[in-house]
Amino acid sequence: NKMNSPPNHQIALPSVADAGSIVVKGVTSFAKRHKVISGSYLFGLLFLFLVGSGSKLTIDQKRQYNAIMNTIDLGAEYEASTEYAHTYHVYQASKGWFTCDGLCQRNKRRMERAKATLDDIRAEGHARMSDAKSVAGLFSEVGVEEVKDSFWEYFNAGKKFAKRQSMWDAMFMGIRSMGRDESMIEYVLKILLQVLINFSLGLIVALFVFIFGLWNIVRSYQSDPLTALAFFVGATCAAFSFVSSYLFLLYGAAAGSLYGMAKVVETNARIEGGGARRRPNVQHRPHYY
Repeated sequence: NKMNSPPNHQIALPSVADAGSIVVKGVTSFAKRHKVISGSYLFGLLFLFLVGSGSKLTIDQKRQYNAIMNTIDLGAEYEASTEYAHTYHVYQASKGWFTCDGLCQRNKRRMERAKATLDDIRAEGHARMSDAKSVAGLFSEVGVEEVKDSFWEYFNAGKKFAKRQSMWDAMFMGIRSMGRDESMIEYVLKILLQVLINFSLGLIVALFVFIFGLWNIVRSYQSDPLTALAFFVGATCAAFSFVSSYLFLLYGAAAGSLYGMAKVVETNARIEGGGARRRPNVQHRPHYY
């Protein structure tokens, strides 16, 4: 009886075109509400496009840069570092748990003198390196490459943290899900959500650590304040744009995968529902012999 049969409610997922338009409308609405964030993102992309790999050094710049870099005495720094490591181990071996006798005090003074010598040599090397960088300039291939190396170091560290943390989360969530008799779909959804959280946390922390150390790199090139500020703001926005784009693609891939799975489930449910509605007509068809 159709009057007594329960209503068949089905939630229809939007088509691919409709889903794409929803995403575009959401991004456009977010950009209009948060103009500072969207402006920083676009400026970062523009900075990446315009700066590229940096300007090439001229012949005179290369000659001056290499001449200053060759004055850095790496051998003296190596010898001072070796001496400091030796005196440090001797001091640690002569020191007691809570006491330090006369021999220990002499070894401590030797260690402190070795460390002071090493610090002086390193400070002199950093000063000469800074002079060489000032010849190249912040927007040169030398400056841009150094900033890129710093960014990739922290970015890869953030990804390694996310992958390692996700592996542990998958293992512990698997143990807990076996005790709760959770379905495979629930387990996969929890792992997917945790992976997104781990990557977001790791890359955002890496971005802030990179920005924190960026000013030290900028300052070492001895540029004028306006140039230094422009490069710092541009590099910060560029790093923000890259991390944001990476996370956006990551979240988009996860959402696309879930959308595809939901579409498959919806199609199967529609097929099964259609077969169930046609089956009574086939079963009650009269037979003639």
